[in-house]
Amino acid sequence: MTVTASSSSRAAEILSRPVALNGLTVPNRIVMAPMTRMFSPGGVPGEDVQSYYARRAAAGVGLIVTEGTYVGHESAGQSDRVPRFHGQEQLAGWAKVAEAVHAAGGTIVPQLWHIGMVRKQGEPPFADAPAVGPSGIRVDGTEGTGKAMTRRDLDDVIGAFAEAAAAAERIGFDGVELHGAHGYLLDQFLWAGTNRRTDGYGGDPVARTKFAAEIVAAVRETVSPDFPVLFRYSQWKQDAYDARLAESPAELEAILAPLAAAGVDAFHASTRRYWLPEFDDSDLNLAGWTKKLTGKPTITVGSVGLDGDFVSAFQGEGAPVQGLDNLLDRLERDEFDLVAVGRALLQDPQWAAKVLADRFAELKPYDAAALKTLS
Repeated sequence: MTVTASSSSRAAEILSRPVALNGLTVPNRIVMAPMTRMFSPGGVPGEDVQSYYARRAAAGVGLIVTEGTYVGHESAGQSDRVPRFHGQEQLAGWAKVAEAVHAAGGTIVPQLWHIGMVRKQGEPPFADAPAVGPSGIRVDGTEGTGKAMTRRDLDDVIGAFAEAAAAAERIGFDGVELHGAHGYLLDQFLWAGTNRRTDGYGGDPVARTKFAAEIVAAVRETVSPDFPVLFRYSQWKQDAYDARLAESPAELEAILAPLAAAGVDAFHASTRRYWLPEFDDSDLNLAGWTKKLTGKPTITVGSVGLDGDFVSAFQGEGAPVQGLDNLLDRLERDEFDLVAVGRALLQDPQWAAKVLADRFAELKPYDAAALKTLS
């Protein structure tokens, strides 16, 4: 991270401000971004996962968004090492994670996930389950071995998200995040490239939002009125970094408005580089436009804390990025409300504590080898 004397003196004051997400007060502006880790055999998060999240909370992360967790639908995932948010043993493990994070002074929401057409049939945890999606089409345009979802499939998935959200509140989490980004199931409905339905769930941007909005509404009805519901979305998809849901603010508003009306309390706008403008003639990034169009609190994310962008950092290569002053300026202007940090927090559990205490010289540079551990 590029740091100047002025930015280091401002960081603690700006990032330490609390923020409200419905009934939850997050103690500061730093969020741990969701990152799939695959350290939960049988879908059960163990003591190592508890400690992993608790370390970040104890070091000052205000809000932890967990790695993606599969909802209770047979086609939701494709790994028996990714945690699940259904099942007695799995939920018991997650209850201990929430308890550990709270004991460390943090807040935490699980990210609820269905991968849709990304799934490869034959993979665990339910090997015989087919990949499902709006039209049976993968992000790359191929049909693969999946199937278009029937009305019953839609209802089953809506119910799975609602049941997972209810479980999250019951076992002590502070809210939930619905994963609607990166080419997974909800995003497959939002994007014209994978949604070619001719019923009420396909067509124009508003119609393509119908399924995700129904999930939000079902979750909202299932949990308490003050229980925060976050929604993560992106323009880009896996292996399709140039894909876009919206080419203009008007198109983006058509997608976001039904989600906000259905009960989203905050949006998590996923970009690869937070400093890039989303549309012409404005410096606002995706989170900034999201807040302007919906009035809802937003989380920005995208190479925060890295000396490199999404791809080069993932590959262990460096590239110039914007310094911290840019981020702090945007927070001062209320373009967005919270800042999600991913790989930098994966590398250095003390990242938040060091930034909040002006100890920038102690920050550890990101190394892709950190992906292989649960430190």
